[in-house]
Amino acid sequence: MINMFEVNETNQMIEHENLDVRTITLGISLLDCCDSDINEVNRKIYEKITGLAKNLVSTGKEIEREFAVPIVNKRISVTPIALVGGAACKTEEDFVSIAQTLDRAAKEVDVNFIGGYSALVSKGMTKADELLIRSIPKALSVTERVCSSVNVGSTKTGINMDAIALMGQIVKDTAEYTKEKDSLGCAKLVIFCNAPDDNPFMAGAFHGVTEPDAVIHVGVSGPGVVRHALSQVRGENFEVLCETIKKTAFKITRVGQLVAQEASKRLNIPFGIIDLSLAPTPAMGDSVAEILEEIGLEMVGAPGTTAALALLNDQVKKGGIMASSYVGGLSGAFIPVSEDRGMIDAATEGALTLEKLEAMTCVCSVGLDMIAIPGDTKASTISGIIADEAAIGMINQKTTAVRVIPVVGKKVGDKAEFGGLLGYAPVMPVNQKSCDAFIHRGGRIPAPIHSFKN
Repeated sequence: MINMFEVNETNQMIEHENLDVRTITLGISLLDCCDSDINEVNRKIYEKITGLAKNLVSTGKEIEREFAVPIVNKRISVTPIALVGGAACKTEEDFVSIAQTLDRAAKEVDVNFIGGYSALVSKGMTKADELLIRSIPKALSVTERVCSSVNVGSTKTGINMDAIALMGQIVKDTAEYTKEKDSLGCAKLVIFCNAPDDNPFMAGAFHGVTEPDAVIHVGVSGPGVVRHALSQVRGENFEVLCETIKKTAFKITRVGQLVAQEASKRLNIPFGIIDLSLAPTPAMGDSVAEILEEIGLEMVGAPGTTAALALLNDQVKKGGIMASSYVGGLSGAFIPVSEDRGMIDAATEGALTLEKLEAMTCVCSVGLDMIAIPGDTKASTISGIIADEAAIGMINQKTTAVRVIPVVGKKVGDKAEFGGLLGYAPVMPVNQKSCDAFIHRGGRIPAPIHSFKN
């Protein structure tokens, strides 16, 4: 039962501490859009998305007005397109035509992004998978709202090193195709290990094949709320610190639960999961880095950063799980450099390095996210970075990902501008020692011994 104190408390969070519902994401299965004729595939996809999602944005705005809760984004995720277009797509251009159809549909229903231009290749690539992957650079350059992801590994299957070698070049090509916009296309491309089926956050969202025909997921944020709560317990011991984070995460998640239930009821679409991820923005006070500094670090990247992040991530999950029976997705703390003012400052000062960020990804949600690197970084080096993150995910049985942006024409110390929630980032240095021979061995890194549990 919600009382007046909780209502006032929530209003305080919204008005002064940057609490928002980051996204309502409508997941749509496109499996029934499969056809051997590419024109029919495109027609079915457009009609299904525009039919199911026609009221998504207006419903989100109604809920915003009635409950005074900001809902920043309304988004769509669809079945991985490599599966949907496999029978019809004979060329890369065929897949690009589907990307353009997704973009048209997204514009028609006025969502911010549509995710699912994706392939799942953790154990191997079909011909359709490879065609889609090779089409990604062009697809992301000729669309505005389409997001792409590729799952290259899992704890159960191991790591597909052939796919990782290819993805290093795809990231480079995507950067080149969108070089006039500081290689913005790479900000819409994520390479995963252990990708979740029910992730509402872009750019990695897709509608899993185990999901129903349509489902509503909600992603909640609120790093500013957590930072404010921790400012009230400065100097207290870790027990008080952890209890404060848990209680705050509980309150944030309850807001998301309310929005999710309302959206589900009004759209007559089943509710899926709440993703409680502390997703920062470039706005002042809406930073995961500032939470870590409130915990006791002079600046994120200092010794103790990984331990502080591990504590934060765990307590956020514990508080969220108490607030909703259906917490899923990535839930935890994101550390995207370009989207977090505190991370940007730390990277600019040199306190936060790529290697430290990699260590932090061992204990938080996702991985190396929205990191600008020199445009002349070799494709094999990018593949090596992807392989390292995939190994962390595979061994630790968690989701990891890489979203790096080799900004064409820029070098260490320059700044890349991405705009909006994507923010801006300093170009960070990358270890230049070669891993070519390792990346180009070919084949697959086997699953770890602890994967055999069936």
